[in-house]
Amino acid sequence: MARAVMLQGTSSNVGKSVLAAALCRVFYRAGYRVAPFKSQNMALNSGATPDGGEMGRAQLVQAYAAGVQPRVEMNPVLLKPTAHARSQVILLGRPVGNLGAREYHGNFNQELWRHVEAAYATLDKEFEVIVIEGAGSPAEVNLKAGEIANMRVAKMAGAPVLLVADIDRGGALAAIVGTLELLDDDERELVAGLIINKFRGDMDLLQPALDFLERKTGKPVLGVIPFLAHGLPEEDSVVLERAAARPTAPGEVEIAVIKLPCIANFTDFDALAREEGVNLRYVEDKNALGKPDLIILPGSKNTIGDLLWLRQRGLEEAVKELAARGTLVVGICGGYQMLGREIADPGHVETDHDGVDGMDLLPVRTVFEPTKATNLVQGRVTGTGPFLGPLQGLEVKGYEIHMGASSLVEGRPAFKITRRGNTPVDIDDGAQSPDGLVWGTYIHGIWDNDAFRHRILAVLRARRGLSGRAGGLEFAADLERRFDVLAATVARHLDLKRLAAIMGLDRPLAGEGFGA
Repeated sequence: MARAVMLQGTSSNVGKSVLAAALCRVFYRAGYRVAPFKSQNMALNSGATPDGGEMGRAQLVQAYAAGVQPRVEMNPVLLKPTAHARSQVILLGRPVGNLGAREYHGNFNQELWRHVEAAYATLDKEFEVIVIEGAGSPAEVNLKAGEIANMRVAKMAGAPVLLVADIDRGGALAAIVGTLELLDDDERELVAGLIINKFRGDMDLLQPALDFLERKTGKPVLGVIPFLAHGLPEEDSVVLERAAARPTAPGEVEIAVIKLPCIANFTDFDALAREEGVNLRYVEDKNALGKPDLIILPGSKNTIGDLLWLRQRGLEEAVKELAARGTLVVGICGGYQMLGREIADPGHVETDHDGVDGMDLLPVRTVFEPTKATNLVQGRVTGTGPFLGPLQGLEVKGYEIHMGASSLVEGRPAFKITRRGNTPVDIDDGAQSPDGLVWGTYIHGIWDNDAFRHRILAVLRARRGLSGRAGGLEFAADLERRFDVLAATVARHLDLKRLAAIMGLDRPLAGEGFGA
């Protein structure tokens, strides 16, 4: 039976996911077999597991931090918001329907509870430690009776709860006291400690507040975690709202990602954003588009609705004008579908529209289907032109998550899928324009491939007449380094000895640079 600890927050976006990843790495480096768990997640950033299931990006990241392969039991319920206050419900990696909030919280989520229990029980048998992440706040009294993500999970797992507050947004003390006040007595007893997160002030000035908190609540403050520029893949598009665009400096390549209303899997572009000599910015207004070197249309959970939004805001016309002038335009998944000639939805899988005309930049017709493709994939580049041509034959890896099937009307594909999961296949993927300056693919994570990304950036720099190295980031190695730096920082500011005692661990949390 595993020892567990649960991170709950005074609200959403207080940093639970990042702290959970840090703790996964701390336990992993201390020699424990550790797994993450979040019973119910709501996010548009997701990924595929080795066996073809879909789960939230945060739990994928936490699994990597824990040194284990991700599996759907780590996130048994995933809600992917669509238009009109509805969400696609993913249960154990597979879609089971689209529901409104009232329907879901009415009693449908109660039917999912047995799956939550079974998923946790599976992990409980195989791991020594489980790091559980809550959802939102445990004090949402209007939803509390039927919740399946916070205190009900803590009770099921017998997990002590660490309550996390974001001090950077202000009101952290009130949020902690108020949250504890709204909990039932038995729930309050489960809270074993408090964590102040995202601190960037003077500890001497903060100390009286910490002393007050401990007196007022009777709960120990286990740590004050500094504001961290962690660089881990994010799961919530709220981070894009806070991301300030900056002018492109001389010598930089400029990449514009269209910030769609239902943008999905924007972590596809983390590797590009991390490269030196690249300014990647998110754009939702045609006047802000400018004249970038590369325009990317990302994935979407509402492709037709987002295409109509693009059209209404004049962004479609602006993108097509730049494409006609030779700007590289790339579509990933939903963005790829938008670039085609037509998107049909005869079964109203996504919207009430039977279909719409696409942007007509790629010779592709897409038809939405009720069956969802979720696979880890391997393949190779088959396209031509100034960007893909020099890369022909290059092996790439990524994953698919889509509900549409796209067929080439003419021309040639951009990629060939040679493996889905562990199964060899021979499937054409994507499309390109005749000049190779517009192309699209269903392969998420394509930019995580170092050789692929570096070569595309090299061509972009050459077209601008820029000198200097075109990309040198080794993305996977950089992510591993960031896990260790994050874990070491959190370990320095968290009372690991007290945490180990709270959890009843039989070995200290020490190892590879993490002191207890």
